[in-house]
Amino acid sequence: MPNNGMDDVVAAETVLSDVDGSAGRLILRGYSLDDLAGVARYEDMLSILLAGFFPDLPDEKRLPAALGATRRDVAALIRTDDAALPPIEAVRAMMARIPDGEDCETALKLIAAPAVFTAAVLRLRRGLAPLAPDESATHAADILRMIEGATPGPERVAALDAYLVTVSDHGLNASTFAARVVASTRAGLTSAVLAAISALKGPLHGGAPGPVLDALDSIGAPDRAEEWLESAVAQGERLMGFGHRVYRVRDPRADALKAALARLARSGGVDLSRVALAEAVERAALTLLKRKKPDRPLDTNVEFYTALLLEALNMPRDAFTCVFAMGRVGGWIAHAREQVLNGRLIRPKSRYIGPIPKEAA
Repeated sequence: MPNNGMDDVVAAETVLSDVDGSAGRLILRGYSLDDLAGVARYEDMLSILLAGFFPDLPDEKRLPAALGATRRDVAALIRTDDAALPPIEAVRAMMARIPDGEDCETALKLIAAPAVFTAAVLRLRRGLAPLAPDESATHAADILRMIEGATPGPERVAALDAYLVTVSDHGLNASTFAARVVASTRAGLTSAVLAAISALKGPLHGGAPGPVLDALDSIGAPDRAEEWLESAVAQGERLMGFGHRVYRVRDPRADALKAALARLARSGGVDLSRVALAEAVERAALTLLKRKKPDRPLDTNVEFYTALLLEALNMPRDAFTCVFAMGRVGGWIAHAREQVLNGRLIRPKSRYIGPIPKEAA
C-alpha cells in the first residue's frame, strides 16, 4: 500500500518530544505538557529544548536577558514596506535578512524575530510606528506590550506563556520535518526556519485556527450549534478544531489551552458569552462526530482553544500563524541542531509508478 503521507514512518530518533496519539500524552524533553503549561515561561521552555545543542547557550538565569537584548538587535531589520504583505509573509521576509549560521547568536535572533516582526507588522497596519523592544521584559510580556502599546497584566502574560510553551514542539509535524530536511543539508538555521515557516503557513498546518472563529461567528448562539454543524457535515465540510492526524483521543494541548483560557477568564480577561458559545459548539460537535463517524476517532484538537485564547489576547485572526511561529520556532531550532549533530542528509526513497519506456520493458 502507498504511504504518501509517511504515516507511522520513523524518520528520526529524538530526545525532544514524544507524541503519544493513543494515550493523548505529550512529553517535552522528559516533562509532561501537563507539568509545564501554565507554570513555565517561554524562556524556561527554551532552556529545556535547547540544552546541549549550543556550547554557549546562556543558562536559565541569563537566557531571558540574552533574549531581551536580541529582540532589541533584530528590530533593526524591520522594513515598513513589508507590512503590505500578509502578516506571516511579512514576518518571513524580514527573517530572511538574518544571515545563516549554526551558532547560538543566530538561534536567539531567529527566536526573537517572529515576536518583534509580528508586533511591528500589526502596528504598521494600524498606522502606528513599531515600538522598540523592552529588553528587561519577559518574552511574552514584551510581545503583548509591543503589539498593544501598554504594559500587560500578569494574567495576560501567563496566558500567552502557556500558549507559547504548549505549541513549542510536537514531534515531526510538517514544519518541523521541513526544518530537519533543510538542516540536514547544512544550509544553516535561518534556511531551516524559513522552510519551516513556509510549511506552517499552509491551511492544513498552522493556518487552521482562524476558521474556528469564523465558524463560531456563523453559529452565533449556543442553541444554533447543532443545526449549523449538521448542515456543515452534510455538505462535506470539515469541522475545524476537531480531529488530528496523530491523536486517537483528545489532544492534550487542547486541555492545556482550555485551562489557560479558564485562568484568564477568572481575571475578567475573556468574554464569557464567547466561551459559553464555544463550549456548546464543542459538545454538539463531539456528539455529532461520534454519531456520524463512529469508526473515526475525532476529538477536540489544539486549534479549537488556540483560536479562543488568541482571540481573548486580541490577536488578529490573520496573524494567528505568526503567533504559532513565535512558540514553535524554539522547537524548530532544537530539531535542526539535533539533526546536524546526530543525523545525516535526509534522503528517502520513492517508488516509481509511471510508464516504462518500451526499450526498458
